[in-house]
Amino acid sequence: MQLNLLLKNKAVEVKEPWRMLLWLLAAQIMVAFIGRSLGPLGVLIGMDLSLSKAQIGLLPSALFLGQSISSIPAGFLVDRVGSRKLLLIISLCTGISFLFMTMSSHFALIMILVMIGGLGYGAMHPVTNRGIIYWFSLKQRGTAMGIKQTGITGGAALASLLLLPAAVAFGWRPVLFFACFLLIIIGFAAFKGYRDPLEAQTSKQGSIKSMFRSLLQLFRHKQLLLVSLSATGLNGSQMCLTTYLVLFAHEHFHLSIVMSGMLLLISEVSGSAGRVAWGMISDRIFNGRRIIILIMIAIITAICSVTVTFLPQHTPFIGLVPIILLFGFAVSGFNGIWMNLASELVPKEFAGISSGFSILFGSAGVIIMPPLFGYLIDRSGTYMYGWYFISCLMIAVLILLFILRKQQQSVSTITET
Repeated sequence: MQLNLLLKNKAVEVKEPWRMLLWLLAAQIMVAFIGRSLGPLGVLIGMDLSLSKAQIGLLPSALFLGQSISSIPAGFLVDRVGSRKLLLIISLCTGISFLFMTMSSHFALIMILVMIGGLGYGAMHPVTNRGIIYWFSLKQRGTAMGIKQTGITGGAALASLLLLPAAVAFGWRPVLFFACFLLIIIGFAAFKGYRDPLEAQTSKQGSIKSMFRSLLQLFRHKQLLLVSLSATGLNGSQMCLTTYLVLFAHEHFHLSIVMSGMLLLISEVSGSAGRVAWGMISDRIFNGRRIIILIMIAIITAICSVTVTFLPQHTPFIGLVPIILLFGFAVSGFNGIWMNLASELVPKEFAGISSGFSILFGSAGVIIMPPLFGYLIDRSGTYMYGWYFISCLMIAVLILLFILRKQQQSVSTITET
């Protein structure tokens, strides 16, 4: 009898982290479903408000400006109060702000509301990352984090699959309005279903002064700084792809908006697969080593961004699928590895704020690079220079990653001796 009870409790303990992962994943999907809808819906919003390419690029920049503002405070806060309460607050913040966005026709006001939604979008990363770090062991985290991070590309894929066709049929405003209500409902469900592990429930008393002290320590952490700077280029390149792929396919290859949206869907689904696959490769083949994976991702991204410039304008949809699939698998699949690396470089109790710190740098890429990508298109009249711009970014990322790898090898050598 006691043996059966012991085995039953053990089975519950094994399943519990994965059950909690489902709630973290559900919240991540829905926040991304709304926040990342700016990519597929950007072309329709642009038509509605008569926006230039650079202005369309400013929409995700506003989202990630909000992310950059909230990432560190959210990381500091989650280290002290846990993830459960913040899952609800974040869902309300993003859902309500985007809901009001559907009622406005003023570009400046829409930008402000998107930025407010970005506060919730950005806070979701350290909040869910901390849950992964505490619920899973080192050799499970790559896979678990990859699954959780599929929520971002999964939400974006759903936006392409569901919101874009519906918005073409009924208009982007009512469709996004309904989606915001769905996010709020899921937020309440996640708050009810998720719980923080006992190890993470011992909240520390913190102050603004201690937050700045922690930040100063992170700025002195050379390896974390290199990872974060690398994420600036990777994140910016990812957002350029998701923001302009629909426009690129529609204008350059003369595909319909819906078929162009299908290419974005393929990219996001492939990115979701990449987040899980790269995590599993890192855990099982490279024994938790993350840097080599990021190097591989940067190389593939550089090759893909150059390749699309050589595709002729009469390339059919089916001919575009393989390159877009590989492009998304790489540049949209890196996030889980990045989040793991940023969290594992510091002690567990700093997992939230280290994620927030690294996300701050990643946000800089998505704030600056999509409008710059759009500016290059507006000035040159061709997408070629935009894609070359991404290739140049990947060269810079590779330099940073090789420096980081050399530093880690030096630290390992010193430790062993």
